[in-house]
Amino acid sequence: MADHPMHIDVDKFISKIEDGMANDKEWQAKTKGILKAEIARRHLTYAQVVEKLAALGIKDTDVNIRNKISRGGFSATFFVQCLVAIGAHTVRLHEAD
Repeated sequence: MADHPMHIDVDKFISKIEDGMANDKEWQAKTKGILKAEIARRHLTYAQVVEKLAALGIKDTDVNIRNKISRGGFSATFFVQCLVAIGAHTVRLHEAD
């Protein structure tokens, strides 16, 4: 799984956090990876995420969502809105061994 573009070496990341060396880019990559993984796990497109957000009264476009997720610098509100919209009742912070 190390070749997967969303894979983050959790042990290495946690070690950086404990050492106080994890930077914002690394946190953004982790958060982006979690959201992308949850969307992929449900086999959803960004257009389908837009539809699910719209059902909650949240208007956005698939291009805008793609850009937000690609940058990784989105708000906690956006993160939770997406998770609720796609039906993520739990979030995996890392893959089980």
